[in-house]
Amino acid sequence: MREKRPLKRRVNLLAKDGVTVVDWKDVTLLRKFLSDRGKIRSRRVTGLTPQQQRQVATAIKNAREMALLPYPSQTR
Repeated sequence: MREKRPLKRRVNLLAKDGVTVVDWKDVTLLRKFLSDRGKIRSRRVTGLTPQQQRQVATAIKNAREMALLPYPSQTR
């Protein structure tokens, strides 16, 4: 039988950096929430609150429209 490992809580990067409002122009911050393929990481991975996750997702989508961030790449 497999041993259960204790859950490692992910540190909230926005709270650690003191960010209250997520801005779509802050590309270096937004890149921390993207995977290597350009997909938005889930709350389970990022450790954000639901409100912060929505702000980050909206900011990433706006930054993609302005061509500051890549869209998810196609896998084949």
